[in-house]
Amino acid sequence: MTPLDGYLTISVALFCIGLYGLVQRRSLIAMLIALELMLAAASLNVVALTTLTGGARQVGVGHGSSVGQVVALILIGVAAAEAAIALSLFVAIQRYASTINVEDLSELKG
Repeated sequence: MTPLDGYLTISVALFCIGLYGLVQRRSLIAMLIALELMLAAASLNVVALTTLTGGARQVGVGHGSSVGQVVALILIGVAAAEAAIALSLFVAIQRYASTINVEDLSELKG
């Protein structure tokens, strides 16, 4: 088993746990945590695969594989922005409907 196989196995396990949490949970906060777990798995996957292919050498940046790390940092920034927006929406929904249970929010359907 190569080190890459270990990283990809961990990434797949994290993604599956996040997908299960996203499908099974009824609380919006638990669903947000599961989505963040899926984004972390994608970041790990990008860094591991870029290390395998030597991504920076193909682009002509230098001898390191920093392209995957830059993409992972961008994904972390997107995840932070998504979490901030989602939490502000959760506060607004909590004030309006007095719950953040997904099953109880049927009046928000268009």
